[in-house]
Amino acid sequence: MPLSPARIRLALLALALGGFGIGCTEFAAMGVLPDLARDLLPEAYARSPEEANGQAGALIAAYALGVVVGAPTIAAFAARFPRKRLLLGLVGLIVVATVASAVLPSFGWVFAARFVSGLPHGAYFGIASLVAANLLGPDKRGQGAAFVLSGLTIANVVGVPAITWLGLHYGWRASMLAVACLFVLTFLAVSLLVPRQQGDTSSTLRSELRVFKRGQVWFALGIGSVGFGGLFAVFTYVSPIATEVTGLATAAVPLVLVAFGIGMTLGNFAGGWFADRGTERALLAGFGLVLVALMALLLTVHTVVGLFACLFLLGAAVAGGAVVIQVRLLDVAGTGSQTIAAAVNHSALNVGNTMGAALGGAVVAAGFGYLAPIWVGIALTIGGIGLAVTSFAVERRSTRSSLDLAGPE
Repeated sequence: MPLSPARIRLALLALALGGFGIGCTEFAAMGVLPDLARDLLPEAYARSPEEANGQAGALIAAYALGVVVGAPTIAAFAARFPRKRLLLGLVGLIVVATVASAVLPSFGWVFAARFVSGLPHGAYFGIASLVAANLLGPDKRGQGAAFVLSGLTIANVVGVPAITWLGLHYGWRASMLAVACLFVLTFLAVSLLVPRQQGDTSSTLRSELRVFKRGQVWFALGIGSVGFGGLFAVFTYVSPIATEVTGLATAAVPLVLVAFGIGMTLGNFAGGWFADRGTERALLAGFGLVLVALMALLLTVHTVVGLFACLFLLGAAVAGGAVVIQVRLLDVAGTGSQTIAAAVNHSALNVGNTMGAALGGAVVAAGFGYLAPIWVGIALTIGGIGLAVTSFAVERRSTRSSLDLAGPE
């Protein structure tokens, strides 16, 4: 029996709520990074707050590493399972790991908990995107992915600033517990509102892993990893950049995150619309906009208007590009590998998260200051553009070769 439009909207909202929670847990730690460093690395912080902040960036990388490991592993092994049941299991794991992050006493244990909390991230978005696409229809895959990702982008408008404010006033552990509560709500919403959907019963581990034999899949993963590393090199250190470089008060950091989140929300829906009309131009335009935003930030970061405007633009470009890469991966993966293709997009983005956070942290800890991560971001974005241009050139050459071999009809 077909679902009513109202039921479909409620199911999509439940899926987006999970994206909202994931956005909060992924990005909120960046807003309270100095608090994390001061609490978990007290000796390093006493010697040099800048050095401690650089070391604390490893907690951002730990979450991202969990995404990288978890997305393909869970997707490959779980593609056959009923999708609703799988979503509930993933959300439950996030609840447990997030509570552990909030209560564990040492840097090492929190690092481990952050890694575990990242494991379900990519699989959740990948499976939720497939559920949304089935609800909306095959000609709206980009819009389905964008709707699920809208929770993540809206989190950066409302959730991340609110969680950051909570962390700044009541400690970072309180912010983690608040995120855990969001995932409890998500569990209830998915349980009540998302209809049952069977997994891909024809899927096997071998058929899912076959996706990695396709060169264009590796190109797409490389584009996401290198290109989006530019964002995370900068955004990991957005709090000290805002306070130490621009000169804002700590209380203004949530407003900076709101500007970035509004940009992400608008860019996400624009990216879904453009992706359904062709990924090549949409991807190149998105990365071009990221490069412009980072270069402008380098020139204007000392001004309040420059900081807010550039982060808004950066959020719009990155969110739109993430949707486009999601659709691009589904296009080049072929049949039989859709579940893992939908999930590994988030592995790629979080390889970029890990790389960007690590490289940004390295230049900060080395004493080059908080402008240095912006230079790192520019270099990584240029690398992503180069990979995208190469990928499309190889694809066109392959298509021409296939046509030449086929000969005239």
